[in-house]
Amino acid sequence: MEKRELTCIGCPMGCQITVELEEGEVKSVKGNTCPIGDNYARNEVTHPERTVTSTVLIEGGDKCRLSVKTKSNIPKAKISECMKEIDAVRIKAPVKIGDVVIKDVAGTGVDVVATRNVG
Repeated sequence: MEKRELTCIGCPMGCQITVELEEGEVKSVKGNTCPIGDNYARNEVTHPERTVTSTVLIEGGDKCRLSVKTKSNIPKAKISECMKEIDAVRIKAPVKIGDVVIKDVAGTGVDVVATRNVG
């Protein structure tokens, strides 16, 4: 049986969680003090996801870079591909918070959106 030790990031408690797996299936989750920890641990060991935040170059604006993020989590395994697409983007001002900068980044079905206004 495989054991994985995690620090939960689901709430400020930061519980130390132990997950026991057998053939890739979660058999037990111990150490969490709330249901959020159980859910976090199960997802983290079976299909980890992250929100990606970064910046892109912007032309003709009052700032030289635009902060962006994925609209929701993407698979952790797709982060490198996502960042390559983000790094390749050049956008023209003006941009508003929530504007889509990249649609369906890395084939995840998740858009990358602006997180600030640039005039």
